[in-house]
Amino acid sequence: MTDAENKYSTVAKIAFENALHAELPNDNSIDGLISAFESACGTDDAGNEFWSARELAVLLGYQDYRNFSKIIEKAKASCEGSGHAPEDHFVDATEMVQIGSGAAREIDDVKLSRYASYLVAQNGDARKRPIAFAQTYFAIQTRRQEIKDAEEAAYSPLSEDQKRVLLREEIKEHNKHLASAAKSSGVVQPIDFAIFQTYGYKGLYGGLDRPGIQRRKGLRAKQNILDHMGSTELAANLFRATQTEDKLRREGIKGKDAANRAHFEVGAKVRQTISEIGGTMPEALPPAEDIKKVEKRLKKAKIGLLPETK
Repeated sequence: MTDAENKYSTVAKIAFENALHAELPNDNSIDGLISAFESACGTDDAGNEFWSARELAVLLGYQDYRNFSKIIEKAKASCEGSGHAPEDHFVDATEMVQIGSGAAREIDDVKLSRYASYLVAQNGDARKRPIAFAQTYFAIQTRRQEIKDAEEAAYSPLSEDQKRVLLREEIKEHNKHLASAAKSSGVVQPIDFAIFQTYGYKGLYGGLDRPGIQRRKGLRAKQNILDHMGSTELAANLFRATQTEDKLRREGIKGKDAANRAHFEVGAKVRQTISEIGGTMPEALPPAEDIKKVEKRLKKAKIGLLPETK
């Protein structure tokens, strides 16, 4: 032990020796202090952060825990005065600590939330360098947590309408890439590409071609099946398109027949994956509202594809 540590009271020394990770850094540097404060942070059974009051007392340079207890009481008053319930941030606890020769002793402690630790630092003696540092440290960390909580509260998942519009646009873009890859493989004429697409649908839809899918879903011949797919079905078709493009380019597939087989194989593999994870086969999914109507509704409501951020 250093000379400074020998000056601690018996209880303070017990707390110091049994601190989870908190040690007063020898150089008292900023990096050392940050490391010490963050290492002293524990987590309860509910996943909430806390600091042991006895460990924090050591880190803040208090040699007598009785003096530090007075700071905690002031912090509780500040907490209540700010409209927060002290019992939510200052939780009484007891700890068994070893005091030598195999003997143990029960000591009182307080589990302090990040906010409580901040209030403790604010009510401490700012002339102490660790206290001055802690005031800044907990102020910054508390603000970071507030921002994180606000961002999480503001976040709202995409609605089904938003996901459909987003995925439909992605498929439009990737079908262009797929057409380019197919062309490089020898699928040149429009009729050839239509046949190529049919093979992909047959692989994914258990042998059904485009007209077969329309009949299965009760769609008219002029209705685009992609415009009436829900987000799950669109995602499956997007995966089919992207993986087929990748396969054609990666393997350097040449010839219309080889390209058709590749598209069928990828579609069938996606179907197999859906089956293995217990998903609904795409042909069994119900038709969705025309995507054009969805786009108009979102535009009218001024709802974008992604949640707004501030």
